[in-house]
Amino acid sequence: MERVTGRRIVSDVSIAPSMHEEVALRLAGSDQRYTAIRRALVVTLAGAGRPLSMPEILDSNAELPQSSAYRTVTALIEAGVVRRVTGVDDHGRFELAEELAGHHHHLACGACGKVEDVDPSPRLERAMAEAARVVAEEQGYEITGHQFDLVGLCPACRQSTF
Repeated sequence: MERVTGRRIVSDVSIAPSMHEEVALRLAGSDQRYTAIRRALVVTLAGAGRPLSMPEILDSNAELPQSSAYRTVTALIEAGVVRRVTGVDDHGRFELAEELAGHHHHLACGACGKVEDVDPSPRLERAMAEAARVVAEEQGYEITGHQFDLVGLCPACRQSTF
């Protein structure tokens, strides 16, 4: 990828045309257009492999102007394209909605705040389903989905504590 004043241009990241079509449909449902800036943000998030903070989004793609990045994220959240992921620090992080990116969980570093995606194994999903069943039974809820975030220390922070 090219470098432009310390920021990458990521327009060459490949995502399925059907994803772009779905994003365009979701935006149209909110009377919004799928502009070049919105497309650049979707491509950035799709290529990241983990939730990104706004500074990380801006550093990752020179095509995204800081002046409209927050408005763009807000419009994509309202259209159901992007979701906010809560980390362990004050920074909100953003990723594509689960229907677009696929079901996954998160690991968050309690020291540096980094949040990473975890693709769940069938074993983990069975354990989560059983835990959800128990919680629902004990609390009288009907569980319709789950999000699973673990907090710990990333390898780099673990290394620096020794």
